[in-house]
Amino acid sequence: MNTNSNSNPKTTDTQNRTTLQNIARRVMLTRGLLPEFSSQAVSELAMIQSPAKVSLASKARDLRDLLWASIDNDDSEDLDQLTFAEAMPEGKTKIYVAVADVDALVKKNSAIDQDASHNTTSIYTAAQIFPMLPVKLSTNLTSLNLNEDRLAMVVEMTIGPDGSLLDSDVYRAAVRNHAKLAYNSVGAWLEGKTSVPEAVAAKEGLAENLLLQDQAAQKMKSLRHAQGALSLETIEAKSVFEGDKISDLQVEKKNRAKEIIEDFMIAANGVTVRYLSARNIPSIRRVVRIPKRWDRIVEIAAEHAFKLPKNPDARKLEMFLTMMKEADPLRFPDLSLAVIKLLGNGEYVAELPGEEATGHFGLAVKDYTHSTAPNRRYTDLITQRLLKAAIEKRPVPYSLDELDSLAENCTKKEDEANKVERQVGKSAAALLLQSRIGERFDAMVTGASEKGTWARLLDIPVEGMLKSGSKGLDVGDQIIVELVSVDVEQGFIDFMRN
Repeated sequence: MNTNSNSNPKTTDTQNRTTLQNIARRVMLTRGLLPEFSSQAVSELAMIQSPAKVSLASKARDLRDLLWASIDNDDSEDLDQLTFAEAMPEGKTKIYVAVADVDALVKKNSAIDQDASHNTTSIYTAAQIFPMLPVKLSTNLTSLNLNEDRLAMVVEMTIGPDGSLLDSDVYRAAVRNHAKLAYNSVGAWLEGKTSVPEAVAAKEGLAENLLLQDQAAQKMKSLRHAQGALSLETIEAKSVFEGDKISDLQVEKKNRAKEIIEDFMIAANGVTVRYLSARNIPSIRRVVRIPKRWDRIVEIAAEHAFKLPKNPDARKLEMFLTMMKEADPLRFPDLSLAVIKLLGNGEYVAELPGEEATGHFGLAVKDYTHSTAPNRRYTDLITQRLLKAAIEKRPVPYSLDELDSLAENCTKKEDEANKVERQVGKSAAALLLQSRIGERFDAMVTGASEKGTWARLLDIPVEGMLKSGSKGLDVGDQIIVELVSVDVEQGFIDFMRN
């Protein structure tokens, strides 16, 4: 690794975006990911001129008149989900989640499908998005766009007054997005910080419906955490550009609008996998196994005067996390990051009906899949095809061997995509920090292994390698570091312990 800061030429402000785009393409190719679609997929795409006609699904319900709305990032154009809520007697709430029917246009083994199965996910780098599907589809013809009729898979759930799931169903439907909303503006309103967003006020009854969704989501969230779901909150930094110059790293924060979507999607994913299992259809499940380094999590808790049991216990860990969030909310994301690293990565596993589910330790659920973002994740598109087979009583479109292979590939490619996003994010951070060599920062150790020791700055969302002074350190330790050097091309940010 090059530690000579003078050997890394500084880019001009107008080159920042181009520099990062070039780095992203190079890193993707190095990691076996494709930055461009194949010529076969491009030719196939030219033949697709319109969205799937709602009449194509003869047994689809017509739910276009429901007050559906999308809530997503401010700049999102690939809209995968719509939500709607209906008040029921005895304090119950019926929740509807509509998921874009991507399979209606992207057929199994088509050239577009084969490209999607290679990367398996959209890749969101600092300066450019590399979509899993061509934007003509993902942001238009298979996106649940505003004021457009679309086919969807609908998950319907009846939620009790305590947030529990009482009943559910899955079916195909025609839907229509009546309002395109953004997390930040809706979240600020739900939290009482601002007035009703203009896009919400423009639709009669939408404000009341969103409040009903929020109430149901908060009850569902409370019940999940009471059952041991972990209150993890990490710092996600988004590069901010002024023209083509990177000017800041902006921290993405949780809010009530994001929690609506998070809790509804977790519930919908559970319903989906149980729906398949009940009909003797295999699935690809998302699992997080028993923590690999529970002993270190126990040590971190002990440093804060909290005793965790010797064996992994999600409920006890959630008690510790809740205590720490209340005690130090500003530093809680750093503690969360340490716990996430120690929990280990999630993975995809093919599973036959009746097999004992591994479950998802962090969510405290046994039945879990990914099904709600088929424009962005390939596992969700696979699950959609399995759902259609279950609904229409058709043969399963994949053998178990195929599902095993697909699950393994999706796990591997997700890991590679995450590494690309992290590396380009570090290159962006290196661009931002290259004028601050020699400065000191408060930091927390986020990784410690034979490969090296990493630390994350507490006040700037940046992670780098500790080049010296790492002896005796472990994940979660707080230290002071000095910025030694940066390498924009390699995405290296090097510290030494001060």
